[in-house]
Amino acid sequence: MKETFDVTGMTCAACQANVTKAVEKLPGVRAVDVSLLGNTMKVEYDADQVDVAQISAAVDRIGYGAIPQKQETKAGKNTLKEQWDARARRMEDEQKERKRHLWWSIALLVPLMVVAMGPMMGLPFWQGMEWAMVSAITQLLLTMFILFFQRSFFTHGWKALVKRAPNMDSLVALGASAAFLYGLYAMYRMAYGFGFSDHAMIHAAMHSMYFESAAMIVTLVSLGKYLEARSKSKTSDALGKLVDLAPKSATVIRDGAQVEIDAEDVMEGDLVVIRPGERIPVDGVVESGHGFVDQAAITGESVPVEKEPGDNVLSATMNVNGSFRFRATKVGEDTTLAQIIRLVDEAGNSKAPIARLADKVSGVFVPVVIGIALLTWIVWMALGQSFEFALSNAISVLVISCPCALGLATPVAIMVGTGKAAENGILIKSAESLETMRRVDTIILDKTGTITSGHPSIHDIVLMEPGLSENEFLRFAGSVELGSEHPLAKAIVEEARARELPLQAPDKYEALSGKGLKAWIDDSTVVAGNVKMMAESGLALPKQALAQVDRLAKQGETPLIFARDRVVLGIIGVADTVRASSAQAIRLFQQHGIHVVMLTGDNAQTAQAIAKEVAVDEVIADVLPTEKENVVRRFQDQGKFVAMVGDGINDAPALARANIGIAIGAGTDIAIDSADIVLMKNNLMDVNTAYALSEKVVKNIKMNLFWAFFYNVLGIPVAAGVFYPLWGLLLSPMIGSAAMSLSSVCVVLNALRLRFFKPPYESVEEQKESAKAKIHVEVDPIESNPKEEKKMKKVMIVDGMSCNHCKKHVEEALEKIAGVQSAVVDLDKKEAVITMDAPILDDTLMNAVKEAGYEPKEIL
Repeated sequence: MKETFDVTGMTCAACQANVTKAVEKLPGVRAVDVSLLGNTMKVEYDADQVDVAQISAAVDRIGYGAIPQKQETKAGKNTLKEQWDARARRMEDEQKERKRHLWWSIALLVPLMVVAMGPMMGLPFWQGMEWAMVSAITQLLLTMFILFFQRSFFTHGWKALVKRAPNMDSLVALGASAAFLYGLYAMYRMAYGFGFSDHAMIHAAMHSMYFESAAMIVTLVSLGKYLEARSKSKTSDALGKLVDLAPKSATVIRDGAQVEIDAEDVMEGDLVVIRPGERIPVDGVVESGHGFVDQAAITGESVPVEKEPGDNVLSATMNVNGSFRFRATKVGEDTTLAQIIRLVDEAGNSKAPIARLADKVSGVFVPVVIGIALLTWIVWMALGQSFEFALSNAISVLVISCPCALGLATPVAIMVGTGKAAENGILIKSAESLETMRRVDTIILDKTGTITSGHPSIHDIVLMEPGLSENEFLRFAGSVELGSEHPLAKAIVEEARARELPLQAPDKYEALSGKGLKAWIDDSTVVAGNVKMMAESGLALPKQALAQVDRLAKQGETPLIFARDRVVLGIIGVADTVRASSAQAIRLFQQHGIHVVMLTGDNAQTAQAIAKEVAVDEVIADVLPTEKENVVRRFQDQGKFVAMVGDGINDAPALARANIGIAIGAGTDIAIDSADIVLMKNNLMDVNTAYALSEKVVKNIKMNLFWAFFYNVLGIPVAAGVFYPLWGLLLSPMIGSAAMSLSSVCVVLNALRLRFFKPPYESVEEQKESAKAKIHVEVDPIESNPKEEKKMKKVMIVDGMSCNHCKKHVEEALEKIAGVQSAVVDLDKKEAVITMDAPILDDTLMNAVKEAGYEPKEIL
């Protein structure tokens, strides 16, 4: 089983390591992933050996809290927004509380520093030993108030120390407590000196007050934590923007009437009405109407996409122009938006392999630092230095050490990187995929739907049977392929239907993957497929047929041979169009030193024709779907780090086998589920964008880790006074605490630079689209350009029609209007589909129908 917990009390990487260790020790726990950034913990466990309560108890025992997340508040409802809002509220409340405590601490710290440093600065008050006790008591009171406002360091730090799981708060608590207690000791010495008139003791005690150090330590660390919290909140900006895209309401048809409901109440099968300027609440398929939908937030496409009946629409996209109705197919947590949010969130909170070193160091960091601080005090005391000198250096070691910088170096960069990828229509499912994408040295591309558009069409028809007409042959071929889901078969069926040829479904049908099919029609046995299929069927092709097959293959077409009762009737050449960006993307792969392989089930000649067009390095043809995984494995056995790009069901095993599986977004759900990276725009150029982003993120992580390690490796010896004998270099606890706070903030700010990442390459398609005028809600692009060659469509809902005469009257009334090319009425749907070659106002169309004696309701 898998369970996600919200973890409370974590403040640094040591906390993360402590929680991980505590849960990993439980019997039955298979995997633990603790996120310091999200304050969450994902646990995979055997429910027969351990339960949620035991996991929570293990975390509680070491001083933290673990609460199972609620996945749903209402059955069937999308609760992602609720979960996000709750998380955002927690972060906001935490920031407000930190800010309030920080300001109170600063307000008290200013007078404390004036009182403590006044005599040294020559301020004209409280000078002399007669004011010493007043000054000490004032410092004590002000410090106690500051420590009260910053009490979380002590409650968390001492609790973790007692539980033998020390963290950063423990270091701060130890340092501040030591300074405060020594200040109390100095006060007692001062009081003793006053009682016995020991002026030397009084004078020494006056300069040994460490109250301001204790107050300054917690205040500066608090300032750093506040700045860090503010910076961390920006890491999930992309995720927050995605969540905010979800519309709150939707208009659906219920009992024949339009009803406005909460978007999360939309059910599968509902008919949803979309008007200009509205966001689409759920995924679905357009049933009527026409519109232009801005999908930039989901797919990264810069120009709105035209939607007509039969087209898919995605949740959270914006309808900028036109109106339509669509049938809901995915609702709640199944919508595209919900899945993207979940993937981005999970990827951002997952661990990258590069983080393992930091995790190992963080696990032992705090105990080692405490040991170094104790050793520092002992060594300086043994060397004959004063107690104050030794204590000051020990405190400096405690407060300058920063496990936070180590813990934040990787997750902040990963969170920003995955969010930035999502903004560009690239879904990266894990931190490991984002990190290792840059290691790819071999990329295998499935031809159909990846290099090509995946929408083949008939290019040639060759007749081999005398007296057989082209339409007769195409009707026969379309009938044979009627039951097949293969793209090549669909191209034949579409062409037959476009010619309005009557098709007859086969009596029996048998598909042979990668070869073709057998069918039985009117007591005839039909074999359709490639040359291999013919050979296995025992059919020897005549020389003329082989010559035609060879010719079509050289032209880059896939030849499909049709034989009835062992007689070849004809050959159909089907070709897929190569995506405009494919050659460009492949050229960029090669510039990165990546070996590009094209994988296809086509014969070698057809494959070579396509390969020549896009200039791949290697072609592997005649590959059966079941053999694709073997091809990936073969390259891996050669020591290659392989990325596989595909879109179909038969690509799923290969995608899963590859080091990095990349699915084209328009592909099947199975392919997408098997992949590590999903390209929402169906553009091969986005693989290059993912590669570039991976390089940027890893470079940023390495920079963060270097500075985090360098800071601690250099800072701790300086604080311990290692360089004091050589150059007299010492570090006060106050400067140490300031440096510690700034180190974490610097790491987070460095990671936030990734927010400015932009795709380094623009595809050919995007360049063309960018040249077009963008469509806006306030300007109708159709009406603003009456010379547009594209035909315009509107759908009018009309009441009062009851028969074919009514249908004819409405159609005639509309077709009389100048600019209306045709009007087609559907009595069942009560709709009139109006095709225009010039812009016409809605009122003009509706008035014409009114004058004909019918009731126009609305225009979609």
